[in-house]
Parts: sequence; structure tokens; C-alpha cells
Amino acid sequence: MEQIVIRVNNKKNTDMLFNLLRSLDFVESVKMDANGKQPIAKDDFFAMAGIWKDRDIDQASIRQAAWPSQEL
Repeated sequence: MEQIVIRVNNKKNTDMLFNLLRSLDFVESVKMDANGKQPIAKDDFFAMAGIWKDRDIDQASIRQAAWPSQEL
């Protein structure tokens, strides 16, 4: 099974696309949360694990990038 994440710029287009996708016979499921955003499945929680692996980054460098005018 393949998955596609689609971001739509307004509610009217979101509803139209949602209904279109639901009408297609090869689409297994279409989910949307109350805010019009695709909910994150529980099993996807760890999908982002390791995104910072092999990166030279630490807490101090994050803070420096976020608040460059403050001394650490």
C-alpha cells in the first residue's frame, strides 16, 4: 500500500478533493482531522526517529540559531 500526503490551501478545495478521493474505487481510505489536516497515525510516531543522526548539532547551536542576538 502506498500513501500520499496532500496539503490543500483552503477548506473548499479540501472538501472537494476529500470527496473526490473517497469516490475512487482504488483508494482504500481517506482521513482528515477536524482542522483539515491529515492525522498522524500512532505507528508513524517513530517514523522521524534518527533524522538528526550524523548531524553536527547540539542544544547550544540550536539556541544560537533561534536567538542570535543573545549571548549563551
